[in-house]
Amino acid sequence: MRSIAVVGASLAGLSAARALRGQGFDGRLTLIGTESHRPYDRPPLSKEFLAGRMSEADLALEADDEDLGAEWRLGATATGLDPSDRRVLLADGTSVRADGIVVATGASARTLPGGGDLGGVHTLRSLDDARALRSDLVKGRRLVVIGAGFIGAEVASTARDLGLDVTVVETAPTPFAGALGAEMGAVVASLHGDHGVRLICGVGVRGLLGADRADVVPGSGGAGRVDGGRGSARTDLAGGARAPGGADRVAGVLLDDDRILPADVVLVGIGARPNVEWLAGAGFQLTDGVVCDAGGATGVPGVVAVGDCAAWFDPTMGYHHRVEHWTGALRRPAAAARTLLSGGATAPDPPGSPYFWSDQYGMKIQFVGHTRPGDTVTVEEGDVADRSFLAVYRRQDRPVAVLSLNQVRLFTRWRRRLDAAPSRTDSTLRSEL
Repeated sequence: MRSIAVVGASLAGLSAARALRGQGFDGRLTLIGTESHRPYDRPPLSKEFLAGRMSEADLALEADDEDLGAEWRLGATATGLDPSDRRVLLADGTSVRADGIVVATGASARTLPGGGDLGGVHTLRSLDDARALRSDLVKGRRLVVIGAGFIGAEVASTARDLGLDVTVVETAPTPFAGALGAEMGAVVASLHGDHGVRLICGVGVRGLLGADRADVVPGSGGAGRVDGGRGSARTDLAGGARAPGGADRVAGVLLDDDRILPADVVLVGIGARPNVEWLAGAGFQLTDGVVCDAGGATGVPGVVAVGDCAAWFDPTMGYHHRVEHWTGALRRPAAAARTLLSGGATAPDPPGSPYFWSDQYGMKIQFVGHTRPGDTVTVEEGDVADRSFLAVYRRQDRPVAVLSLNQVRLFTRWRRRLDAAPSRTDSTLRSEL
C-alpha cells in the first residue's frame, strides 16, 4: 500500500494519520477536510472558547513542529467514492485516488425544520458555529436551549456564567436518561436549577417565532400560528431586532403546550447525524453510520472508518454502535490503521470502556462504561446533595459503569480497573481500589 487518503481532518482523521505514520506507513498520505481550518479541539467550543477564556490558537491539535509529511486538502468536501479504484470524488470536480481510504467525516448537528432563516438560531458543532454563537451571546439577554444533552447543558452553563437568562427545553421526561439512567440523569440535570437555569422537560417544540411576524417557523412538533392561547407572538415578543441583511430574527420558542418562551438567542442541541450520505451507492452498509467490524473494517476492501461517522461492532455489547466521544476519536484510529495496513489480518485489541466527561457550572462530570435498563446504581462515595459523589452501576454483581461528580481521583482508579478487566466481579474490583 503506497497511498492512503484520510477523508476527514478533525481529531479522528488526524489521529488516523498519526497512527499510520507511527505504524510505519511511509507512502503518500492525503488528508481531506470540509472545513478550511487545520484540526482543532472541539470540546472547548461549548465551554472555554464560548466564554472567551480560550483563543482559536489554543484549540490547535497539532504541535508547532509536527510534520506528518501529508498533503492537506482543506475546504474540500467529499461527494462520493468510487470503490472500483478507491477514488474519492470532491465537490470542486477533482478527485483523489488512493490504495487505502480512512473514512473520518464525523457528524453534523441536527436542525429544526424550517428554522434556518431566522437570525439568532444556532447549532454548535464547528469553530465557525462557536464564533457565531459567541457573538450573539455577548449581545444577548435571553437564551433558550432546545435539547438538554451534554452540548446543550454546557452551553447553558456557559451562557449563565455570562449573565444571560437561560431556559432549557427537553422533550424527554428526564435529561441524560439514555446515557446515565433516569435516576442519575435527574441528579445531573438538577445542576441547572442549582444555578438559576430553568429546565422544562416532557414537552416538545412546535416552532420558532420571528420578531416581525406571528407565523410559526416549524419545529419538531409541527407548524401553526399563534392566535392567543398563552400568548401572542406580536404582543408578547414585540421589539425584536432584525438580523444582518434585514432577515427576521428569532424572538421566541413556541412549545407544544402553547407556552411561549421569549428568546433573542436559541441553541438547537438535538443530537447529530453521521456524515455518510456521500458514501451512498458505494457498497457500504449505512445505518446510523458506516457499519464496521471490531477493527474498523467496512466490508469494502481497503476502506476503514473511524470517529463519529463509524458504527463499530462492540464485542462486549454484542452490537454495532457509534461512539460520539473525544476518547473514541483518539483511541480507535490506531486499531483501524492496523486493520488497513494488515489487510485485516491483525486481530483488534479488546475495546476500552467508553468514556466521556462534561464540565458544567464548575462541576467535573465523568462517566465510563455501558448502562442498560435494569442496571442498579449505588452511591459509593460522597453525597448527591453535596454535588460531589461517585456512583457505580452493576449488572448481576458486576460493575459495568461509573459516574462521578467532582471525584476525579477516585473515578480514575475505578476507570483504570474497569478498563483492565471489564468482567471482574464487584468484590474483586473493590479489593484492588
